[in-house]
Amino acid sequence: MKNTQILVVDDQINTLKVISAILHDEGYNVLQSKSGHDALEVFKSRNDVDVCLVDLKMPYMDGLQLFRRMKEYRNPPPFLIMTAYGTIQSAVQALKEGVTDYILKPLDFDAMILSLQRAIQEGQTCDQAALPSDPPSADGERRSFHQIIGSSEKMKDIFTLVKKVAPTDAPVLIYGETGTGKELLAKAIHQESLRKDAKFISLNMPALTESLLEAELFGSVKGAYTGATVDKKGYLDVADGGTLFLDEIGRINFCFQSKLLRFLEDKTFEPVGSTETHHVDVRLIAATNLDLHSEVKEERFMSDLLYRIEVVPVFIPPLRERKGDIHLLVHTFIEKYAYKYTRDVYDITKKALDLLVQYEWPGNIRELENCIARTVILASTTTIEPQDLPPKIQALEKERENEKSQRDIITNLPREGVQIQKMEAELIEKTLHKYRGNKSLSSEALGISRKALYEKIKRHGINTLKE
Repeated sequence: MKNTQILVVDDQINTLKVISAILHDEGYNVLQSKSGHDALEVFKSRNDVDVCLVDLKMPYMDGLQLFRRMKEYRNPPPFLIMTAYGTIQSAVQALKEGVTDYILKPLDFDAMILSLQRAIQEGQTCDQAALPSDPPSADGERRSFHQIIGSSEKMKDIFTLVKKVAPTDAPVLIYGETGTGKELLAKAIHQESLRKDAKFISLNMPALTESLLEAELFGSVKGAYTGATVDKKGYLDVADGGTLFLDEIGRINFCFQSKLLRFLEDKTFEPVGSTETHHVDVRLIAATNLDLHSEVKEERFMSDLLYRIEVVPVFIPPLRERKGDIHLLVHTFIEKYAYKYTRDVYDITKKALDLLVQYEWPGNIRELENCIARTVILASTTTIEPQDLPPKIQALEKERENEKSQRDIITNLPREGVQIQKMEAELIEKTLHKYRGNKSLSSEALGISRKALYEKIKRHGINTLKE
């Protein structure tokens, strides 16, 4: 039992201290968390937690909710819940979901130690076989990967690719729109690599002028330029032995591209104002929201540099192409910001979630996170409703109702009467205009077949050439 790591979670600080002191006296290593959110972060960042001892009743995220969230990341270790007599029914529900055991409050510390010993022994003997399987073991689904949340096929393919590429030290170029999580993916590659214990250094290249960028990357010596009063280490020296992430590499000019290429050819450079050559061992990961192959054709990016940095390309899909992940992201952000802003918001209605899925998210995950943060702050109840969402997303509900009304009108129109025929023609013209002449989208919006739409266009003499 020595060196066993116990994660103790209780929002009552005095109780947390007492339990921790008793466990220390028994020879256990103790990690303390005063909330479910903090405990989840500890669990995600470590692989050495042997058993969890968690209070059931806590604000924002209770013990059972913590257990469920842990399961979304990986199979939790033996999990014991502390509960009062009044919440035994909740404890029984927790056992049904896979929690190892529950301990009654007020605590009998001798009984608590025995329960912990039994849970640890069972965990070591059965390799936690008594706990319910996480979805990955049941159907191959991964819900998160180094804090990247997603269970869609596209994201699972990316996780698999990262696993293969990370240990090779090959340069990786990450393509993705703004807000898709390119830096988070770069960090995942670093964490999966042999360099994970060394530094991960990130540099946002467009944020700096060329001269400042050169000094930041390569370093500088005293007197190299106005204001250089001391020698300064560059990002390359700082990242030596680790990983350097160059964000938005497609937006640097030709002159600096050539300097970067020169470094990549032999991993040597000279700090600004110095003739001393430095050699570093750095794994390079770059990212861009541009099509660099098109940039090469337009002579805005050096082909030789592209070949150097794009040994392995990784394409992160925009959120609109992985909408199946939105529900996971939404619940994660609700949890995060309810805790951060001390708001009693725990869930979201299906109607509100459907609107979030319907929205196209041009700003991707960054925009979604910002939306949920705002909504959590302004929500009027513990569950997010459509009226709590930003106006641009609420408008989708009215648009959907209008389209339904249009479908109802056109499918129920009688086939006689000049006025009725005129209304039908106007509705078809309006719909074609909205969808820029696209017959498939127009017929779908009108609730009729494409063939029927063509017949109506012909019957009414609607000119579609101008669309």
